[in-house]
Amino acid sequence: MLKVISTENAPAAVGPYSQAIEAGQFVYVSGQLPLIPGKGELVKGDIKAATKQSLENAKAILAEAGCSFNDVVKVTVLLNDITQFADMNQVYAEYFTEHKPARAAYEVANLPLFADVEIEMIAYKK
Repeated sequence: MLKVISTENAPAAVGPYSQAIEAGQFVYVSGQLPLIPGKGELVKGDIKAATKQSLENAKAILAEAGCSFNDVVKVTVLLNDITQFADMNQVYAEYFTEHKPARAAYEVANLPLFADVEIEMIAYKK
């Protein structure tokens, strides 16, 4: 059974997709841009602040699904500039301290709204 996950504590989708989908024991969180919930403002020009906002958005969606970062099994990070990897990673490490899920990070040509970062994840709901 599929369940749509939606919360006002994270930005609404900027296209025809859901914030997350729960499928069985897995929660698939759509890529989170560094948009400020309720304002629609994009955090841009500071990769650390942008990474934090993207992770806070994902955190709110996970919470709505009854999960936390400790339940995340896979993360994908998309960066518009791979030279900012170390700064992104510094903030990321503050959210995944003891539990470290599998992860991939890529540089991409562009992201929606020309964001600096987008982060998606998959969680396993116990």
